[in-house]
Amino acid sequence: MPSMKAITVTDEAAGTAGVTLTQQPEPVPALNEVLVEVHASGFTAGELTWPSTWTDRLGRNRTPSIPGQQLAGIVTALGYGTAGLSVGQRVFGLTDSHRGGGLAEYVAIEARNLAPLPGDVDFTVAASLPMPGLTAWQGLFDHGRLHVGQSVVVHGAAGSVGSIVTQLARAFGAYVIATGRAADREKALGFGAMEFVDLENDALEDVGGVDLVFDVIGGDVQRRSAALIRAGGTLVTIAGPPEARPVDGLAIDFVVTADRAQLGELVRRVRDGRLRTNIGAVASLDDAVAALNPTERVTGQTMIRVRP
Repeated sequence: MPSMKAITVTDEAAGTAGVTLTQQPEPVPALNEVLVEVHASGFTAGELTWPSTWTDRLGRNRTPSIPGQQLAGIVTALGYGTAGLSVGQRVFGLTDSHRGGGLAEYVAIEARNLAPLPGDVDFTVAASLPMPGLTAWQGLFDHGRLHVGQSVVVHGAAGSVGSIVTQLARAFGAYVIATGRAADREKALGFGAMEFVDLENDALEDVGGVDLVFDVIGGDVQRRSAALIRAGGTLVTIAGPPEARPVDGLAIDFVVTADRAQLGELVRRVRDGRLRTNIGAVASLDDAVAALNPTERVTGQTMIRVRP
């Protein structure tokens, strides 16, 4: 069986310090799957805390696991019955978190989890889009029911998810209030926020009533945010089950899902220059172990360029 280079993890307690570059069997696409020659992949900071990274759907240990849930590349083989994609096609999307990820030279992935990638969008940019882009889109529109003219607080607005939430909300006609560290102020405003709250020095409560809070932090910030929600408003979070709820509103936590139509909408906005992803660092697969263990804070995503 052919082998390939891949980043693998075997020890959940080790975190990113436990990632290694190894040789793994090249995957074979199954029913309704494709084999993708990976050109770029993105690592999401929380992946190594997800149960699905370590076990299959029946709870059985599946290590060594290959992380990197978002990727871009070229289809090189089709599994039985696969329709809608073709060999040689450029694609991008999200892997199933219970399966091998994109920090490898090849990945087998369900065709429905991928969308066509226009030829003028760089693979690294494309691979940085699915996780934060779909998270932002689904949180704002599917769960947050954002309307034109509403006000939105975006926590972590200079980060990979928050920066896309900020851009989409602003483009949709919302009034965007960003939060983060003092050093992130200019970056958050550059992504389109109208105001910035320094969570270390400013009073979050001074924001007043808002229609929607998009939370990526959890904990005390999430609890305090619930009090900001106007009647009928919504607290949307990806930081786990809400610890506090608005008095007269909704609190929704969700897990992002792959969606070809939404990926298509997002990449159109990237092509048009209406949306920018937030890439903090880029490294080769050979240098991925060091890149995933940075010595300084990286604001934005760490992307791995699997092929030059």
